[in-house]
Amino acid sequence: MKFRIVDSLKRVLKAGTIVGLCFLITKAATGSAGPAVPGRSVAAAHAAGMPHSDRRHMHMRNWALEPTGIPGVSPLDPITIPKFVNELSKPPVFVVDNNRGTAHYTVTYKKITQQLLPPGFPSTKVFAYGGQANFAESGHAPDIHTTFSTPGPTFEAVRGQHIRVHFVNQLDGSHIFPVDPTIMFANPNNQPAPAPPFTPFPPGYAFAQDPIPVVTHLHGGVTPSDSDGFVTAWFTKSELKKGSDFTSSTFEYFNAQLATTLWYHDHTLGMTRLTVAAGLAGAYLLRDRNDPIAPLLPAGRFEIPLLIQDRAFNDDGSIHFTQVGDNPDIHPYWDPEYFGDTIMVNGKVWPRLRVDRRQYRFRIINASNARFYNLKLSNGMSFTQIGGDGSYLPAPATLTEALIAPAERLDILIDFSNLRAGTKIILQNTANQPFPGGDPNDPDTTGQVMRFDVQDTSAVHPHALPARLIDIPTLVETEGIGNPKLFTLNEHESDAGEPLEVLIDGQRFHSPITEQPRVGTTEAWYFQNLTEDAHPVHIHLVEFQLEDRQDIDVDRFKAYWESLNGATLPLNHATMRANVEDAVVFPPGTPARDFLTGAPEPPSPAESGWKDTFVAPPGQVTRVRIRFAPQYTKEADLVPGFNPFPFDSTAGPGYVWHCHILDHEDNDMMRPMKMTPPESTTARLGRQPGTRAQGATSVPSGTTRQKEK
Repeated sequence: MKFRIVDSLKRVLKAGTIVGLCFLITKAATGSAGPAVPGRSVAAAHAAGMPHSDRRHMHMRNWALEPTGIPGVSPLDPITIPKFVNELSKPPVFVVDNNRGTAHYTVTYKKITQQLLPPGFPSTKVFAYGGQANFAESGHAPDIHTTFSTPGPTFEAVRGQHIRVHFVNQLDGSHIFPVDPTIMFANPNNQPAPAPPFTPFPPGYAFAQDPIPVVTHLHGGVTPSDSDGFVTAWFTKSELKKGSDFTSSTFEYFNAQLATTLWYHDHTLGMTRLTVAAGLAGAYLLRDRNDPIAPLLPAGRFEIPLLIQDRAFNDDGSIHFTQVGDNPDIHPYWDPEYFGDTIMVNGKVWPRLRVDRRQYRFRIINASNARFYNLKLSNGMSFTQIGGDGSYLPAPATLTEALIAPAERLDILIDFSNLRAGTKIILQNTANQPFPGGDPNDPDTTGQVMRFDVQDTSAVHPHALPARLIDIPTLVETEGIGNPKLFTLNEHESDAGEPLEVLIDGQRFHSPITEQPRVGTTEAWYFQNLTEDAHPVHIHLVEFQLEDRQDIDVDRFKAYWESLNGATLPLNHATMRANVEDAVVFPPGTPARDFLTGAPEPPSPAESGWKDTFVAPPGQVTRVRIRFAPQYTKEADLVPGFNPFPFDSTAGPGYVWHCHILDHEDNDMMRPMKMTPPESTTARLGRQPGTRAQGATSVPSGTTRQKEK
């Protein structure tokens, strides 16, 4: 691949009008961010000022100002909420139940009330994770007691140390948000979907609201599928009702991966947007006792997870969640994207953190349903990103802003040692919503995340970091397995032009499984985004590498794809896949040519580590390489068909991959994946484990995939 430095995520393409297959298309306007700015995250280079579609769903719907349906309860105007009054809380750390054998934890789901808004405002009913947790910093006397909160207590795990977590559901009564029974959902009472006219919420449909099913996913974890939080492995209170793939509420986490920032959250079929917004999320920090970088980094009270979410509130303190769908005569409550009008960090709305004059390490998790954040400091100072989803970056990246999509993580260092006491710095957000081509956020509300207040302490300057943090191998696509795998991202719209569901390959989640990788192989996956939104795509089980992105002629490719598959979504047949790289005679009578319109764009330095979630921008093909093996596996030790994981990855219900805009995931932008069982012998492969595959060659960075346009 011939790489060049670019401003990634740079195009927003309006949908063209397709008239049959004659391909008389009015080209939509495209926007360019211009050259990348030194010191900025390349992926965020044009997060502001993008042109955007006039279609309604590309705007932030102002549902937060709509009536609540509850007598005497009104939406809370975010301008009336004082900022930087809440003190940021660092979550406590879960402690084990036993000190013998495999470490065991007990984690309980429960409804509680918690003070999310500043003092003087009402408290808020939330769903919480809880259990025995230590509130003291490392090196201090333990302060252990039972606690419940959103976000939940943090897990601190050690690489290579296997743990078990027993989850207990004590969520009783009805769900606090509207469960839409017209989309795929857990349906614990096994009732048919209602027909219109639909009942408004409140009260909604009792059979969908009660009981409350849950199942936890360790996001980014390399985990057996029966412990991965498969969407149909849910269970209700006291396990009275269970999903079709439930086997146990005790999950095993092997922690057989590189040190990084993971997070855990609920993952129930068709209800993830509701349970995460209700509070079911928390940080999971995986450490390595032999990590040579860790001693150079801030630790203890100077290392803080920051779990960022957007919320809207009512004047009684309750969370205001969307209650009327974009297509209420079809899906009464489902809305394509939930955007709150306040920002919450670690369970506090617009908090402040009093910082010493020294360096801090922030483990940032975007736990919002749909909101992207382009983070920058109000005084313009730079910071250093050292890690992402699945590992350290290969080298520290000095940035002045950083884009983080839903589910992504940033491991950053901010040095306050050179600032004067009394300095106040706001962590700002400049990303449009929906990203990238939606409306700008409000600089007085969602444009502000939290504030750092520098205290009058002695300056402590940070350690210098090595130029190289970690070595990341170049993944080699396995020959003879049908690379590349081709996917399109589609949107099914109503007659009014509003989204009905968001799809992958035009298929719903329950369509027949199509992805069945063999363990020990490396696949190239291409994501061809025909929608107007950027989609953060998360693939379970594995950490992978982003290869590049490239602009495509969306209108022509969509017309060609529809000539193969039809324009009616969802498809009622297997998808006929198409590759934007292929030279095709389309429209008929024109010269054969591919669908690429620009040069390939390499990942930004901030995206150059191991990933489990990546952004697929609109109007582009995004290419990733996925090796179905642990990160630490040597290429020479891989044999296609032989299991390199410390567990049987082919057992259990399998895995899923999906858009991590939770409102999209819940309405069919998710597909199953089942690992192919290992070969019983090596004879048919003609080699033994530990020998290099015949014909396997790396792709040097100087080669090109397609001719640059």
